[in-house]
Amino acid sequence: MDLFESAGTDDVGVPLDSRAPLAVRMRPRTLDEVVGQDHLLVPGSPLRRLVDPPRDRDRGAGVASVILWGPPGTGKTTLAYLVARGSERRFVELSAVTAGVGDIRQVVSDARRRLVAGGEETVLFIDEVHRFSRSQQDALLPSVENRWVTLMAATTENPSFSVVSPLLSRSLLLTLRPLDAEAVRRLIDRAVADERGLAGTVSVDDDAREQIVRMAGSDARKSLTVLEVAAGAVLAGDGRPPVGTGRAADEQEAPVVTLEDVEHAADVAAVRYDRAGDQHYDVVSAFIKSMRGSDPDATLHYLARMIAAGEDPRYIARRITIHAAEDVGLADPTVLSTAVAVQQAVALIGMPEAQLVLAEAALAVATAPKSNAVTTGIGQAMADVRAGRLGQVPAHLRDAHYAGAERLGHGRDYLYPHDFPHGVVAQRYLPDELAGRRYYEPTGNGFEKQLASRLEAVRRILDR
Repeated sequence: MDLFESAGTDDVGVPLDSRAPLAVRMRPRTLDEVVGQDHLLVPGSPLRRLVDPPRDRDRGAGVASVILWGPPGTGKTTLAYLVARGSERRFVELSAVTAGVGDIRQVVSDARRRLVAGGEETVLFIDEVHRFSRSQQDALLPSVENRWVTLMAATTENPSFSVVSPLLSRSLLLTLRPLDAEAVRRLIDRAVADERGLAGTVSVDDDAREQIVRMAGSDARKSLTVLEVAAGAVLAGDGRPPVGTGRAADEQEAPVVTLEDVEHAADVAAVRYDRAGDQHYDVVSAFIKSMRGSDPDATLHYLARMIAAGEDPRYIARRITIHAAEDVGLADPTVLSTAVAVQQAVALIGMPEAQLVLAEAALAVATAPKSNAVTTGIGQAMADVRAGRLGQVPAHLRDAHYAGAERLGHGRDYLYPHDFPHGVVAQRYLPDELAGRRYYEPTGNGFEKQLASRLEAVRRILDR
């Protein structure tokens, strides 16, 4: 059951067989090769303490169990392998897909025996821990609490919902961030050049690299899988040896993996969408204008183009939220709440599932009654302020809570609205210089139709 007791691996647990998948061969050998998770790898961090060999037996006792939470392909298993080879602790792996309570008890019993007999510590890695039932997770509690084992558990699901509270409270929750585009580019370039990877047998042009980045999203494993398939097809067509044989690239000019090669290898047409160029702005503009124009079908079309091109879902969620206020506003105040909830959901679940909540929010904006009264109102108010149309705050509205304020007349004659019928009383709020100025003018659309009627009555009272 010990993960690295089998033959055929090097000193970091990577299979020596060159036919192993590229993503396996390129697994980082040290923490310095891990990309995108710098926040977890600072000196003295729990992961550093797990990976770095303890200087004495007492040092290891303070290492807490950890739960690694993050999207697929962000390095959870990689960090576990580094713990296995970077420390002097015994390393055992269980998969929540196949293991049962009996397997857990066997590992814990063996770990206790080794700890008592020779002081050997055991790190237990459980992949996909969210798949464990409550009883299986409960079986881990005594061993974690008494530190018979140091638990490393990996999950792609939110541990707040998928891991039992007692286990969460006994472990440190470490969140792995989705890899950004630059991190995925670095992984691709490293795999192309490294002897463990393609060893320079091919090169990758910029368009092909960007397409792999878009297709992979934040998944390092997927990016290397697509690269391997595309490179393999190119080398096979070029008469070169198979990918991974380590043949030097300087014997002849390396063939180039192009955008078309990536498209054919992945059987996915590239979406022409440069996130730094005109196509990005054109598609985003069309998406926004489709929501504003109340066309749900066009809205979904442009949303799909952004998702397929690998646009950051957090960016899409932000745009939807902005236009929930700008184009819907108080015509349906619930749309903004929906959009804000979607921003939180995107952060919690990630892609590809997040496309569902993005679609829901975009459709909420597209199908809602429209009003730009909020946009117009704040725009006019900001224009007056920038133009210097300010005036003095009326004395009865000024702060009267500090010593000497009453002597200055602050707060004098202020009428408390809740003391009057309907919570409204005739009283001036704008500065004298702006008396009668109207910024917010509700439309007759949706909920604003009711607002308009009420606001008219309120303003009649205020203006008496």
